[in-house]
Amino acid sequence: MSILTVKNLSHGFGDRAIFNDVSFRLLKGEHIGLIGANGEGKSTFMNIITRRLEPDAGQIEWAKNVRVGYLDQHTILEKGITIRDVLKSAFQYLFDLETDMNRMYEKMGEVTPEKLEQLLENVGVIQDMLTNNDFYIIDSKIEEIGRGLGLTDIGLDKDVQELSGGQRTKVLLAKLLLEKPDILLLDEPTNYLDEQHIEWLKRYLQEYENAFILISHDIPFLNSVVNLIYHMENQELNRYPGDYDNFLQVYEVKKQQQEYKKQQQEIAELKDFVARNKARVSTRNMAMSRQKKLDKMDVIELAKEKPKPEFHFKEARTSGKLVFETRNLIIGYDEPLSKPLNLRMERGQKIALVGANGIGKTTLLRSILGENKPISGSVELGEYLSIGYFEQEINETNNKTCIEEFWDEFPSYTQYEVRAALAKCGLTTKHIESKIVVLSGGEKAKVRLSKLINKETNLLVLDEPTNHLDIDAKEELKRALKEYKGSILLISHEPEFYKDIVTDIWNGESWTTKLV
Repeated sequence: MSILTVKNLSHGFGDRAIFNDVSFRLLKGEHIGLIGANGEGKSTFMNIITRRLEPDAGQIEWAKNVRVGYLDQHTILEKGITIRDVLKSAFQYLFDLETDMNRMYEKMGEVTPEKLEQLLENVGVIQDMLTNNDFYIIDSKIEEIGRGLGLTDIGLDKDVQELSGGQRTKVLLAKLLLEKPDILLLDEPTNYLDEQHIEWLKRYLQEYENAFILISHDIPFLNSVVNLIYHMENQELNRYPGDYDNFLQVYEVKKQQQEYKKQQQEIAELKDFVARNKARVSTRNMAMSRQKKLDKMDVIELAKEKPKPEFHFKEARTSGKLVFETRNLIIGYDEPLSKPLNLRMERGQKIALVGANGIGKTTLLRSILGENKPISGSVELGEYLSIGYFEQEINETNNKTCIEEFWDEFPSYTQYEVRAALAKCGLTTKHIESKIVVLSGGEKAKVRLSKLINKETNLLVLDEPTNHLDIDAKEELKRALKEYKGSILLISHEPEFYKDIVTDIWNGESWTTKLV
């Protein structure tokens, strides 16, 4: 049974085409991985099928009475509502059904026998729906999902306004899973999850009986939960049965472009025949015939290769031996997030700062850099530091083009140098000339990385730099950081990314005041 059918979908932003005559079908129970490089349109596709965005052309057809659940990380959570309240709201439609059922019970004493029979039948249907959708075990389901995603450790009665960005995403994901929709739409759900919670989500999706579409650049995670791949590239959407590894094998064969090679051989033979025979009277007509065939031939063109990112960090003069030292530093805002911290980093160290969401990792970075005022204690920075800081996410609307954004920071560059710098980070001409506001999360990250690698530094402070990056960009960033001679302080939730880069690991759970 088809849950979702997309026919002849075309869409773009300005003169930049994203999809061209794309079709797609989702069947009951399919576990789909939606993959492609940054900017190919994965999140745009999600927005179109959920009708948050109207396509330029094409049809979107959902089956009747299908319940769709979409992980929208921009959902507003109001002050005064607890985590438990948000999770209970996942069952609101069941509470509404219970209200309807109770009204029917109240009417039963005052209706005709015929009407009573109808009411009893309706009540029976609702009773079955409530039972089948876990209505009578809501509290235990909330505890189960909350425990799996680490929300019980935070406290289910905590006000949602007190949560960090990562914790907030966990709450929205937990609510979505509790809703048990007919189809789950998940856009990078592991970005803000800790290792043990990623493992829990993996098991949950492996056993999930309904359909889902998953966008993820975490290949081991993707491989473990999907049975079908849809690949976006060059305005096309192509279907590949199996997991990501199966897709790669088939895709590599496809990239060889056998038809292209066959046609090129035919073209070469025709040209050779024409060249050898056009001057001879006896074979001139045959030569002309082959020339006409050449002229009419619809020449196959190879799909354009996406530019591969190249990251080479510019290095400043060597810093002093001390990078920074904290003395009895207590970080936080209205209340402490840490015990007194006495931390020391020296030149050449590459440190991964790890631990659960919400314990203050970002706050610590900002406090060290002087962007956040600590509650107490002090930070001493070493001499001759040239710091490059990559913030986790910048949510403000930016209507500058990529060129303008880069030029503001490097006004001495020529336009050629600006374009070359952006292109080296894997951005196409269309991306470079687009406004930042219309770029995908991965493309925005590449713009910020382009500014960072062109600044001379001897200390890189990186807050979740791999969020939203595609596979090629992530691998290239890993290579560049291993090669970098300066010091690195890095927040990451991906051991596969940082374990070969760092010299030390600091676990923030050892000093946080938060329950983890």
